[in-house]
This record gives sequence, C-alpha cells and structure tokens, in this order.
Amino acid sequence: MSQDKREFIFRRLHTLAGVVPVGLFLIEHLFTNASAINGPQAFNDAVAFIQNLPFLTLIEFIFIFIPLLYHGVYGLYVAFTSGYNVGRYGWFRNWMFVLQRVTGVITFIFIVFHLWTTRFSGNAPSFDLVHRIVANPVAFWFMVIGVVAAVFHLSNGLWSFCIHWGITVGPRSQRVFAYVFGVFFLVLSYVGISALVAFTHGAA
Repeated sequence: MSQDKREFIFRRLHTLAGVVPVGLFLIEHLFTNASAINGPQAFNDAVAFIQNLPFLTLIEFIFIFIPLLYHGVYGLYVAFTSGYNVGRYGWFRNWMFVLQRVTGVITFIFIVFHLWTTRFSGNAPSFDLVHRIVANPVAFWFMVIGVVAAVFHLSNGLWSFCIHWGITVGPRSQRVFAYVFGVFFLVLSYVGISALVAFTHGAA
C-alpha cells in the first residue's frame, strides 16, 4: 500500500472516530453533566445509571478510550505537521482550519486533565467530586475553555466531515451547514457551561 493511500485511510478513520463514537460521547457527556442543573441528586442518579450499565468497562475501552486515543494522538500529529497559511491569506475558512487544530490540542490537554481528576482519581464519580474541582477558580475557567474548545472542535469537525464524506458537495449546502453547526456550537457550549456553573453551587 502506498504512503498516500495509508495517509488517506488514516485521515478517514481519524474523522470517523471523531464523530462516531467520540463526538456522540461528548454530546452524551455534556447532557449528563447538565443534569446537575436540577441538583446534586439528579446528577448522581444520572451517573449511577451509567455506572450500572452491564459491561461498562468493556464498552468504555472499545468504544470510547481506543477511538479517543487514536483521534487524539493522530490529531496531534496532523496539528503539528499541517501547513498554516492563515497569516498569508486570512480567509475565514483558513482561520477555521487553524482553530480546528488549536482547539484539538487544547481539547487533548483538557481531556487528560478531566480524566485524571475524575475517572482515574480513585474517587467515585459524584456531584461533590466535580464541585470540589470547580471550586478552584483556575480549574473552573480551564474547564470552561476546555468545554468550549471541545465543542468547537466537534462542530467545525462535523462541517469538514460532511465535505470529506460527500454529504455537502456544493457551496450552498456547505454554507447552510456552516450556519447549522454554528448554532450547534452555541447550543452545546451553553449546555456545557451551564453544567459547570451548576457544579459551583454545591449541595443545598
């Protein structure tokens, strides 16, 4: 197999993993966190439901950690090897190209931090655990930046995914989908930030 063919396959797998299942997991994760808006018990119940799923460890390993690791590591490779011409041309899509890679790096760092302080912290996932994390203003604002970066990365990535996979083939459809995913970005960012604010309130 030629180098170009391998690169084509790796990039296709990279974009596919970013949408299914990583993108779907991000959406599910944001809305699970948003249950904190209804109080600590609502969040703890939502987490308990997930924790009691059969074969959860296997599901997480195969459908979340492996695709996430591939998408993240290969994404870093792409980010640091892609050519950047935004300073030369300044076109809107060139800026989106740069921001896609910058937010990819930020998101990767954020995910490592998030997993280290929650999933692999040695503590059971709970409202109180997240509350203790976001009680630190630095951690709170870092998580806000991480959430917005992750949502932008997904939203703009979905726009590119639709082009690369032949879903939007003309300028008009690409323009329409740019607006659609722009709204998608705003809605998910609002959901994610609202959840983080809810965690700062603590138990009543």
